Amino acid sequence: MNWRNFLLVAVFSLSTLSFAQSNLLNAKTPAEIGKKTEAEKNADNDKPLPYGYIGDRDVFMGKTVWELIDVDQRVNYPMYYPVDDSKDLGSERKPLFEVLMKGIEDGKITEVYDSGYFTSKKTKEDIEKARISIDTTNEGFKQKNDGDAISDEFIVKSTIEASDVKGYKIKGFWYFDKRQGELKYRLQGICPLVPDVFTKNKEENKNDAPIELFWIYFPASRDVLHAAKAFNEKNSAMPFTFDHLLNSRRFNAVIYLEENVYGDREIKDYMKENSQMQLLESERVKEKIRNFELDMWNY
Repeated sequence: MNWRNFLLVAVFSLSTLSFAQSNLLNAKTPAEIGKKTEAEKNADNDKPLPYGYIGDRDVFMGKTVWELIDVDQRVNYPMYYPVDDSKDLGSERKPLFEVLMKGIEDGKITEVYDSGYFTSKKTKEDIEKARISIDTTNEGFKQKNDGDAISDEFIVKSTIEASDVKGYKIKGFWYFDKRQGELKYRLQGICPLVPDVFTKNKEENKNDAPIELFWIYFPASRDVLHAAKAFNEKNSAMPFTFDHLLNSRRFNAVIYLEENVYGDREIKDYMKENSQMQLLESERVKEKIRNFELDMWNY
């Protein structure tokens, strides 16, 4: 290896190390880990990579699809873990749900809606009502009827936490850019799927389908997602941000809906009670979009 190649490797190694945890090898106390100097902050200019401008005339073909991300799949674990609050893994290790909720609570994510069509906004109060349930047991009602104050032990509070997330729905737009001559994807929205807070602790409702908690317009949340790091199982010295994870599609998802003339009906509405056929139909939709680009180069 000549000196030029050696220097390139050295520079690359130092840059990836600083990206992982700043000042990790130079810190004299644990409190100094992760802190950057002012010069480093100015040199980083760490912002999400901006989307390029796409003119309407440049979009030769477009198709909107909705997909389901199952967090039980290993490739999707970076979105789900860590969920054990008893382990202090540091501020860098947070599940995607906590990142989204903190962004909403801090007022950094404001484009929150009740559906993937982004027509009706949701307030913080609306989300809290869907996340938190306070109920009283029969013994508590008995105390109230007797004119006594209800004991704390008879008040049951349920909260939707990161461990309750079953998956995510995402909405995206596949389009063929005729100026660049390639098929591209633009993520538009993301939605956590959780159990109903009012029934999640009831045995008879344990198999109920999860519900949509809220929809976030993705382009307006990129700064928050870029500031949060997702765990990289292959190289802990080089974590990637949630913005990068989602934009680069480092996950596995199944299409459950494509925009269609039938009022955007879902695949399960016309492939009923047959999970295998639903998966095959999802793959057919995916192939249809992919084949459009391939067909562009056939003569």
